[in-house]
Amino acid sequence: MSHKQIRMERLDSDRARRPVMVAVAGDSAAGKTTMTEGLAQALGPERVTTLCVDDYHRYDRSERKNLPFTALHPDCNYVEIMEQHLQLLATGRPILKPVYDHHTGQLTRPELVEPHEFVIVEGLLPLHTRLSRACFDISIYLDPPEEIRREWKVKRDTANRGYSTEAVLDELVRREPESAAFIRPQRTHADIVVRFAPIAGRHDPPGTPLSAELMLRPTVRHPDLTCVLADSEPRAIHLKLTRDSDGRPVDTLHIHGYAPQEETVVVKKAIWECLGVDAGEAPVTLGSLGGDARSEPLAITQLLLLYHLLDPTR
Repeated sequence: MSHKQIRMERLDSDRARRPVMVAVAGDSAAGKTTMTEGLAQALGPERVTTLCVDDYHRYDRSERKNLPFTALHPDCNYVEIMEQHLQLLATGRPILKPVYDHHTGQLTRPELVEPHEFVIVEGLLPLHTRLSRACFDISIYLDPPEEIRREWKVKRDTANRGYSTEAVLDELVRREPESAAFIRPQRTHADIVVRFAPIAGRHDPPGTPLSAELMLRPTVRHPDLTCVLADSEPRAIHLKLTRDSDGRPVDTLHIHGYAPQEETVVVKKAIWECLGVDAGEAPVTLGSLGGDARSEPLAITQLLLLYHLLDPTR
């Protein structure tokens, strides 16, 4: 099925029976799983299906040692099967998905995946092909500065995946050409580009949470934040007209990590009320970094992404 056919089939199908499809793309250790887990926990397991397209690796970790390419290369992945499975999920049908165990580096028993109301797909290559991109209602690319992503990758891979620091750094060097060729170009195709980083020119004390910058491309309808921006301190959040990588003007939302927590709490409450998605408080799971660690800019970012999942006018 071509990308045009899958778009037409999704438009013609019963919207009540097909899921809302969301892509979260980015390089290794860019924060995809953290972003996805927060959204999934806020929606609840009865409403959301999550999957990682890194499960479509062709080779296990030991086999890849003897290959001329890394896991980032499309030739190291069953891209065609990934496309087929995304089409099935996008039209409300189940799949038998392969499973790659990141802790052991082994390919294990496949699992049945049933699409719920929302399907969040994260991984290295969800936006690599035109056909896969046609399966999504909203696409997000996580784009942290490279020095921060490297720190995150070393911390994660040494703590959770059994690598030494030297091995992680060597692998980063080996992967760089393929990151440039296959991963970073997906940024062009995302509806929202999210970057967590310190604010340039500021000298905040150590431990200051990273700020968030959301480039809101006009490829999808974004929430009207007039009520939020009007009632909020500019220290917490502001909207600015900037230039995209192709030179076109685009709205960029800045969420400041240095803002006092009481101000960010007001922003979260205002966004939740303006979106009108539920009564009561915003989900407390938003902004979780694991354990007791939290990020208010992450929580606000996830709130805005929830809008795109819950928007009834889509």
